[in-house]
Amino acid sequence: MKLYLNGAIVAAEQAALSPADRGFTLGDGLFETIKARQGRPLRLDAHLARLAGGAAILRLPLPDGRAWLDHAIAAVLDANGLADSAMRLTISRGPGPRGLLPPDPCTPTIVVTAGPLPAQPGPARAVVARNVRRNASSPLSRCKALSYLDNVLARFEAEERGADDALLLNTDGRLAESTIANLFVVGDDGILSTPPLSDGALPGVRRAEVLRGMVALERGIAVAELMSAREAFLTNALSVRPLVAVDGQPIGDGQPGPLSTRLRKEASDE
Repeated sequence: MKLYLNGAIVAAEQAALSPADRGFTLGDGLFETIKARQGRPLRLDAHLARLAGGAAILRLPLPDGRAWLDHAIAAVLDANGLADSAMRLTISRGPGPRGLLPPDPCTPTIVVTAGPLPAQPGPARAVVARNVRRNASSPLSRCKALSYLDNVLARFEAEERGADDALLLNTDGRLAESTIANLFVVGDDGILSTPPLSDGALPGVRRAEVLRGMVALERGIAVAELMSAREAFLTNALSVRPLVAVDGQPIGDGQPGPLSTRLRKEASDE
């Protein structure tokens, strides 16, 4: 695999980062997962907007404009001979001395990688994480920060309990999201809802697209409401995944519902 590192295309085995890079030592940085089809990155403006919002929160300087990212994406896709791809943009604050405060100015490290686009995942069976809570009051809940260990621990728990994913409650006990996706629920009243950002939901790019294109509410959702829903599904930049069971109990009839089936096909065909 070849990747983009600070302006150059290099082979992965030749890429080198400083051991003092704050992305490595402190998780000080951001990332975006971007879907590419036929050599075209999807929803790139939305990804850049979220990246800029996260950078403002972290006080992390970004290159001006978007020409740098257009160039990096095109170069990585071409170097790897990929048209359809799952890409990752990673930006750390770059090297720094010991301690929490960064150098001023800093020199960010920018990496873009690309791999084959994975197949659309099948229906998900999830558990509600018992050992991890989403901190909705943290500014980091609103950006794709490199420090993802809460999600990693919840995913370990899901694996140990025989599930595909874990749903994260916030500190008030309301649903926030899964370890890698936003949550949508079609209630027993037929209304589509998703947890609000104020409950700790990440501002997902596909989540925003669903909210723009459909009649849907952003509101607090309790586990009991999810368990009595007609259907539920998970969304991220790469896919839409029906959620058919939680903690061993079926959602609706335990099969992908009509809305999640349609949205999953649209995501697969995009």
